Amino acid sequence: MKRQKFSPEFREETAKLVVEGNRSIAAIAREHGLNETTVGNWVKKYREEHAGEEEPPLELSERARLRELERENRDLMLENAFLKKAAAYFAKEQR
Repeated sequence: MKRQKFSPEFREETAKLVVEGNRSIAAIAREHGLNETTVGNWVKKYREEHAGEEEPPLELSERARLRELERENRDLMLENAFLKKAAAYFAKEQR
């Protein structure tokens, strides 16, 4: 499969939709037909490049809460993937 190339301007504008528009990475990725990981990487890079300009650095408690939420999100995503596989398995067995 051929990798698609995106201009730096497109990457930045997409990341700005998440950061400045307070919209989720998943929603923006869906709207533009992009992979969530790709958009997430663009957002991370955008935030690193614009760290001092728009957002104040996170407090220690905010960073801890962010890590907690990221861990919870990972756990829920794994659980969701497992449940989808289980549902597909049982649906296939009932045919």
